[in-house]
Amino acid sequence: MRVITAAEVAEALDWKALTDRLAQAFCAGVESPPRHHHAVQRPDGEATMLLMPAWEQDGYIGVKMVNVFPQNADHGLPAIAGVYLLSEGAHGRPLACIDGGELTRRRTAAASALAARELSREDADTLLVAGTGKLAPMVIEAHAAVRPIRRVRIWGRSPDKARRLAAEYADRFATEAVTDLQAACADADVISCVTLSTRPLIHGQWLTPGTHLDLIGAFRPNMRETDADCLARSEVFVDTYAGAQGEAGDILQAVDEGGFAFGDIRGELAELLRGSREGRSGPEAITLFKSVGASLEDLAAAIEVWEKRATTA
Repeated sequence: MRVITAAEVAEALDWKALTDRLAQAFCAGVESPPRHHHAVQRPDGEATMLLMPAWEQDGYIGVKMVNVFPQNADHGLPAIAGVYLLSEGAHGRPLACIDGGELTRRRTAAASALAARELSREDADTLLVAGTGKLAPMVIEAHAAVRPIRRVRIWGRSPDKARRLAAEYADRFATEAVTDLQAACADADVISCVTLSTRPLIHGQWLTPGTHLDLIGAFRPNMRETDADCLARSEVFVDTYAGAQGEAGDILQAVDEGGFAFGDIRGELAELLRGSREGRSGPEAITLFKSVGASLEDLAAAIEVWEKRATTA
């Protein structure tokens, strides 16, 4: 069995190829049972263990184990760590143990870019990233692979981290670390939130016509990055209905407050890609994509890594 490191995952996953691979997986369909979600009490706070199996009907089989430790930020460590075990489908033999942290970050950003490719305006050139963790640079890279991004604005609770991230990309984009989140929202074509917030950061009244809002954080019911007005003003799409109803804090809390209903969701990503649900209704529409992660994304990314490594070995 091959061990594939984080560096090898990063090298194998070209953003366009990964986005296309995810689109193929959503369209073709993959068996992906609900993920196992376990709260783990630690001396310094609660962590989360996720187990995410998936398999093709006549192809690969895989499962990911991920540990989410929000408190790692206090130690300068990534919040997400894990491994992915990929097996062949004919006899169930393990093929590779793949670094799960890098795989997760890249497939997460690529899934958001895939949704933005379908939902954001084609001329969207200004990206606002709310968050400065390990996912933030991935989001910049992924969105720039599907839209003509020229300007990147970065907001974070730590202005110093926002400035450092902006400096990293100053040679590719017109970058700026911002402190006024409301003003930055008004100037953005795409807003991508990559935080572990438990309170609204983005408010619906801040959104301007034509904006696409990408919500990556809030993967548990008690977390949220937006208020209910964001959903009420938007054409809302999700990665999967099951994930939205089970874990999407932004949606669940808006429903509890009476500001949104599950029936208001326009469609899930597979329907959007297959053409059974229409996307953006017009250039002035505000679109919103809420993801909590789906195991088919991990399987698709793992297959892309395995096959790319096999062809370059």
